[in-house]
Amino acid sequence: MCRGDDPTCAAFTEHRLRYRRDMEPERRAFLKSGFVATGGVAALAAGGLSLVSPSLAQTSASRLRQTAHYHLPANAETVHWGYFSKNLKPQVEIASGDFVTIETLTHHANDDAERMVTGDPGAESVFLWTKEKKGVPRRGAGPEDSKLGPGGGLGVHICTGPVAIRGAEPGDVLEVRILDVAPRPSANPKFKGLTFGSNAAAWWGYHYNDMLEGRKREVVTIYEVDASGERDWARAVYNFPWPGVTDPTGLDHPTIDYPGLPVDHTRTKRNFDVLKGIRVPIRPHFGTMGVAPAEADMVNSIPPSYTGGNIDNWRIGKGATMYYPVAVPGALFSVGDPHASQGDSELCGTAIECSLTGTFQFILHKKADLAGTSLEALDFPMIETADDWVLSGFSYPNYLKDLGADAQNAIFQKSSIDLAMRDAFRKMRQFLMHAKGLTEDEAISLMSVAVDFGITQVVDGNWGVHAIVKKAIFAERPAS
Repeated sequence: MCRGDDPTCAAFTEHRLRYRRDMEPERRAFLKSGFVATGGVAALAAGGLSLVSPSLAQTSASRLRQTAHYHLPANAETVHWGYFSKNLKPQVEIASGDFVTIETLTHHANDDAERMVTGDPGAESVFLWTKEKKGVPRRGAGPEDSKLGPGGGLGVHICTGPVAIRGAEPGDVLEVRILDVAPRPSANPKFKGLTFGSNAAAWWGYHYNDMLEGRKREVVTIYEVDASGERDWARAVYNFPWPGVTDPTGLDHPTIDYPGLPVDHTRTKRNFDVLKGIRVPIRPHFGTMGVAPAEADMVNSIPPSYTGGNIDNWRIGKGATMYYPVAVPGALFSVGDPHASQGDSELCGTAIECSLTGTFQFILHKKADLAGTSLEALDFPMIETADDWVLSGFSYPNYLKDLGADAQNAIFQKSSIDLAMRDAFRKMRQFLMHAKGLTEDEAISLMSVAVDFGITQVVDGNWGVHAIVKKAIFAERPAS
């Protein structure tokens, strides 16, 4: 059902106005309550524990004026495909405290265009590709003259934005609250009430060089999701071996080596007898979300880094809050790579890649106000949920700086779980000592007995390990 977030709906304008009317009293009540003054959604758990202390929340809230709610659709004019850049022109500029509903498209929609593109004007404009025209010419951070076209496919995610936050400067921290996540309904009348996503077991997957009998292959599985959100599971519809694609320019793609390749299903062998009786729990989230880094003009969207990006942690969904160190003026927030579900590791290379719409609130915390707070030393993306703090460790915390001039190529050869685990350990140690006032010995003991370390992903160039600590552990500890 359209809630003012489906531009293909015949009554989109009416639904959009109704949604904004419904939201207005909720926003006013939200901003006036102690809820916002103690850190928002996450503060409700574990005795109100949040990274944002009441005093910092009040200081940041004192700068808020009348808030506004913006809507940022996904189309060929509002997305950038495969890269982050500090030089991108903002699609919208907002003030701290404002809300933005942002549409996101999966870059895998052309795996089944009938279900995920047809009839959707925004998606059709993005995926348009004929011999004469490409809806979004640049796909990736590579050179203009690549044989694969501008960008060369060195970066794959369709990101909507950027959103500029007025007054954001390097050294500040941007708090991003994910208030809602909803599936983007299929616009094809044949599939009314449904949403679809694609999972590609691809050549970049962890499994690819370890196939039984050495039979390397790429297989795409299409999943179905209830567009209303009432059904909390997905089911597989069919799968097919990658058939090889000849793109509209005449270039052959024997493997999935370019984002958005149009699959010709007259060449596929669909297997509808797949994963029968299996219900996959859905946990909609955004795989790629973050602010622009400062180190390069154009940055491949695949490896995550200190400003966020392609973290691929399924916990970045509704009710979660993200904290990002601001690296460039305006912060320049973008979001994409929407997933209906993903397991820790994203082992085969992708999740259920499924277009979603999110509603976010942005709170800016100024550098001058951070001294003595839990956010003072934050130099990496951090997740806060109702129950947990989740720290993101990477093989290289800031690979753009750590690996020198050739960083965007070198990162794909140098990652390891050992390095990512070491980074996650160091970040958790810093967090427990700085934010929670523990000694190093106390922090190390607590990590071993009460912190869960997990593999976030092993497919994004800069591999990830996350560390999860329960807020309830600190319920009786005086605030530091």
